[in-house]
Amino acid sequence: MKPLIISAVALAVLTACGPQQSQDTSAAEQTKVDKQPADLKGSAFNPNFRDYLKTISSDEFEGREPASAGEEKVVSFIENHFREWGLKPIDKENNSYRQPFPLVKIMPYKVSDMTFSGDNAPEAMKYRTEMMAWTMQVTDEVDLSDSDMVFVGYGIVAPEYDWNDYEGLDVEGKTVVMFVNDPGYATQDPELFNGNAMTYYGRWTYKYEEAARQGAAGALIIHETGPAGYGWGVVAGGSPVRFDLKRENNNMDRAKIEGWITKDSAEKLFAKQGMTLEDARQKALSDDFEAMPLNAQASVSVKNKFEFLDTNNVVGYIEGTKYPEEHVIYMAHHDHLGTDPVREDDPIYNGAQDNASGTAGLLAIAEKFAQQPAPERSIVFAAVGAEESGLLGSAWYADHPLFPLAKAVGGINMDVMNVYGPMKDLVVIGYGNSEMDEYVQPFLEEQGRYLTPNPTPEAGFFYRSDHFNLAKKGVPMLYAEGGNDHITKGKEWTEEQRAKYVAEAYHKPADEYNPDWDLRGTQQDLSAFYQLGRSLANSRDWPQWAEGNEFEAIRKETEEQRK
Repeated sequence: MKPLIISAVALAVLTACGPQQSQDTSAAEQTKVDKQPADLKGSAFNPNFRDYLKTISSDEFEGREPASAGEEKVVSFIENHFREWGLKPIDKENNSYRQPFPLVKIMPYKVSDMTFSGDNAPEAMKYRTEMMAWTMQVTDEVDLSDSDMVFVGYGIVAPEYDWNDYEGLDVEGKTVVMFVNDPGYATQDPELFNGNAMTYYGRWTYKYEEAARQGAAGALIIHETGPAGYGWGVVAGGSPVRFDLKRENNNMDRAKIEGWITKDSAEKLFAKQGMTLEDARQKALSDDFEAMPLNAQASVSVKNKFEFLDTNNVVGYIEGTKYPEEHVIYMAHHDHLGTDPVREDDPIYNGAQDNASGTAGLLAIAEKFAQQPAPERSIVFAAVGAEESGLLGSAWYADHPLFPLAKAVGGINMDVMNVYGPMKDLVVIGYGNSEMDEYVQPFLEEQGRYLTPNPTPEAGFFYRSDHFNLAKKGVPMLYAEGGNDHITKGKEWTEEQRAKYVAEAYHKPADEYNPDWDLRGTQQDLSAFYQLGRSLANSRDWPQWAEGNEFEAIRKETEEQRK
């Protein structure tokens, strides 16, 4: 998961029939936190939610790292509840709710500096401090040698925006250099792409995918903190280990080298062309942009070790009474970061908010559906794995769905729930992307609440959680992370709490269950999500993507299957 949604101001400060309540949770605690006044509609949605959250985030589950003993515990926990409630399994033949999928762990142990040759060759760029490079190809070593460099602007091919940076260009075997984010952000023009709000085309993942489709051997993105949404330390400061799905072709269709270069490194590269970085940006934004050879060749090598692992999604469903293949999807990731044996004080990354809270929410909604008559359409509950490793469990599910995704009505993703109390609002990530916003709004209005957009759309949070893999298949998805406007303490207080979480607990051992959490707001969110799913499952409606959205075209390709 990615950091919680907080305001730009907060980001500046800082620079993803159940069991009874646990016996050690006192009656007084439950009364204080979970018993709700009548005017907070939906705030007592499922009293078992707190127990699920507390259990999944406990030390017993060892941080829920993929392919670990801790993951086995959380998978069994979810599976046992699905079975108890009578949900149907994804694997009917073996009566199993597990959807196994294979991973590969790629561990670079030697990465060279990046060197250059040619008429306009800059000085070598040092690994980590001036550039980052890796390979997703599952091989012992890759060697990018004297690869011609080409500046391709933003590296985007977007027919719906009439934009093609690769038009008429052959980059087979070459190394492409490009800006991060997209032209809408760069210009702040609301008529260009999606204005300030990042589109899929602005994400670094897309840029590497497109470079590979174009046949590039190397793909380098210019890092700038504003358009990237994070500093160079996020790019270069963490572990270089990467995970991916194990594929038959061992990712040999990916570029040999993927990576980043710093802004200063890019300045030096373009200075050799007699240009500044800003000159290059303006060129990339011009209507008559054409890719530009950089008259230099890049060389870099990576040596790898790798390990193959097996992990699991957990998927169950309630079969629709009239239209069983038509379905609504609820999704949350059950994994986290596991343990750090080097730490002596607190080695367990419990991941209470990220994302025991979302998994507990998935269970609470599944339990509620199981207690009611089955709806006309099916309801699918997918607790996916390996999200922290790159949204891999949801990617596997998207390629191997329980029902055809053309028959998916829509979906709700839960990733980091609100633990700060009742909110006047519900923050929607990717607000305006689809009609799912409109479909949930009546259930919020019943609670006296309102929808509000993510305050930092330029950061591209919509593309950083599991719903994204279903969106890429055309499924309209709702992704909301609580609210920012506390009913009594206001927005500033909430922003302070979220900023404190990001600074002190996000992806750290401090992300632990707190018995003092006020879960009334979570309960209201879950109630709205439940009502949204039930309403869609008992209707003939098909929510649509907004006109011109980057996922609209793929949805329209399957329109005949929904008639």
